[in-house]
Amino acid sequence: MDVIELLPRLHLLRFPVGQAYLWHDPDTGASALIDSGPPGSGRPIADALTALGRSPAAVRRIVLTHFHEDHVGGAAEFAALSGAEVLAHRLDAPVIRRELPGPPPVFEDWELPIRAAVLELLPAGEPAPPAGVTELSDGDVLDFGGGARVVHVPGHTHGSVALHLPAYGVLFTGDAAAAAPATGAVMPGVFNLDRDEAVASFRRLAALDTETACFGHGDPVTTGAAQALRESADSCGPPR
Repeated sequence: MDVIELLPRLHLLRFPVGQAYLWHDPDTGASALIDSGPPGSGRPIADALTALGRSPAAVRRIVLTHFHEDHVGGAAEFAALSGAEVLAHRLDAPVIRRELPGPPPVFEDWELPIRAAVLELLPAGEPAPPAGVTELSDGDVLDFGGGARVVHVPGHTHGSVALHLPAYGVLFTGDAAAAAPATGAVMPGVFNLDRDEAVASFRRLAALDTETACFGHGDPVTTGAAQALRESADSCGPPR
């Protein structure tokens, strides 16, 4: 796992598949973890916090943007190590708790070889469920980052969420948006349940006032993110 400082308050945690983010509020000493990496990531995340001079217990919340294993896999382990509360949208929370099966994506033909390559990098088996998951809804505001607003962005999964920190111009998109690995071009995420719904959600994110966009996959955009999102949204075309 690589740890990369994006802003003094913000670090990216990069895994073989996907990434998570650590936000820190120095005035309160509290941190938040956005997504948790694939299974087995809990201890490496705790070790990364220690290397940054922080206690894992400083993380009060783990916000999961959706139920896919590369985003929720480390949540149970890290929550047990830190005592952090785990939160997810009310539509994905039952899947994360293993009460319901997660519906599979509707793959585009060109996505199939990408998915095969991803599966080779992910640990085998299902992620362990956290001991509890607090349910979120669109418009909820969490008390970190000057007020982190929950934005429901269905399409990738039914309960996908983004987090918008207007006070800092920071947006955590989960897999509702991504950056292409070869070019860095901003685009809607892949492996969606409903592409038209995903594009509509992408356009919702593009309308936000954002300077820094942090994606579930691909390099973040650290300046001028709103313009990059809007230019991409304009090129998506009409629903199919």
